[in-house]
Amino acid sequence: MAYMLLIIEKPGDRAARSETAGRALYERMLSFSAELKSRGLLTMSQALKSDASGSRITKRSGAVTVRDGPFAEAREIVGGFFLLTCETREEAVAIAEACPAVEWATVEVRELGPCFQ
Repeated sequence: MAYMLLIIEKPGDRAARSETAGRALYERMLSFSAELKSRGLLTMSQALKSDASGSRITKRSGAVTVRDGPFAEAREIVGGFFLLTCETREEAVAIAEACPAVEWATVEVRELGPCFQ
């Protein structure tokens, strides 16, 4: 089964870190990714840039709205993800518990599947 681990961060946390601290955390995440890949569990992983470079697009009643970041009202941002192939939800949760990001962010585990179920 496919699961996605979403790394949910507080806005501003990245900017509060020094470059040295940020690079050290990023290296830990790269090592974690490499370990998952060596175990045959990782399909893909990627960090996402700050929401300052993002855009939110909506279409309501035929009108398209594009809002560029940063998004002041955001309480959380998605900082990155891991796409995994696991046998069970419990395995995905155990991987999330071992993820270094649980020390500074929330790691959300979601199974992939149709949105209508």
